[in-house]
Amino acid sequence: MARETLYPEARRGFVTALSLYACLGCVIFAVSILIADFVVPDHDWIADTISDLGAGKYEYIVDIGIYAFAAALIAAALVAAHLHPGGRGWSFGLVGLAVLALIVFLVGARNEYGDQDKDGAVIHVYLVYALGVLQFLVPLGMARGAGRHGGPHGRILVALAALWLVSAPVFFFLPTGIDGLYERYLGVIAMAMVVTLAHLFHRLCR
Repeated sequence: MARETLYPEARRGFVTALSLYACLGCVIFAVSILIADFVVPDHDWIADTISDLGAGKYEYIVDIGIYAFAAALIAAALVAAHLHPGGRGWSFGLVGLAVLALIVFLVGARNEYGDQDKDGAVIHVYLVYALGVLQFLVPLGMARGAGRHGGPHGRILVALAALWLVSAPVFFFLPTGIDGLYERYLGVIAMAMVVTLAHLFHRLCR
């Protein structure tokens, strides 16, 4: 009986803590980029990409944010598994969140940004492609499960997936003078997905 009494409260604490961290991880990521924009010398945040901030003397600033965001994705995946409503789309989505976390971590850990690095295989471009595909499929797959609980979360996830689908490919055709700004816009979409899921998780266990 004691276990039945304590479990719902423990469950709420588990979900609340991880949901809050998922949001915090996004904030840390955004703040780390903002700090690096000011600290890194001769950096143009409109023309230079986030990847440019992740290489060189001050790479640790953005790396902290990258790892925090990877952890936020893991937190979202853990709660998604804990609150699984059923359905293959949700299952795919939560696994996709974990894979996204791994991709983001690898991007930061390898310090390899397609800059003609010859120290081993250069996989940055493949990580970017995989991230791009999953960033579309994950919110789309989880939208139906999110919609079962009422509220706007399912529709928001579909809208974010659609926005990513039409926005992400454009990045590869942009002139280098503005691709840094555009990459930050894509980052906002990615973080919006995590925050939307975190808000849904918190709402379900209030």
